[in-house]
Amino acid sequence: MNHLPDPETQPEFYSSVATKRFVAWLFDVAFISLLCTVAILLTAGLGLFFLALIYAVASFVYRVVTIANGSATLGMRFMGIELRDAFGERMDMGKAIAHTAGYFVSMAVAVIQIISIIMMLTSARGQGLTDSFLGTVMINQRA
Repeated sequence: MNHLPDPETQPEFYSSVATKRFVAWLFDVAFISLLCTVAILLTAGLGLFFLALIYAVASFVYRVVTIANGSATLGMRFMGIELRDAFGERMDMGKAIAHTAGYFVSMAVAVIQIISIIMMLTSARGQGLTDSFLGTVMINQRA
């Protein structure tokens, strides 16, 4: 990981990232919920029967597309943070799919999500379990 900013010599890249990730997540959940509400209205309420599926598909597509096209979801952009790979590069489509799949697994299994949150709060780079596995890191955007 010598291509990423060093948390000891460049701590500004990791300052408050865990808190910003949480606020970005809340923003993204609200936005995805709004998309689902529109889908339900467009289906005259029939979408309620498939709400979990609609939410899952909308969330997956939203996360993959926004991460692949800017290395951050809209919530992450709002909070001024972005994902970088182990080489310090922005995420491409394949990495965005892998990161989103890891996010879905962690959200589906509570123990994995708890471990991931603890890792974000305690590791030097604030990486969650998916980040550690993929070598990705969330950093404050460069000024």
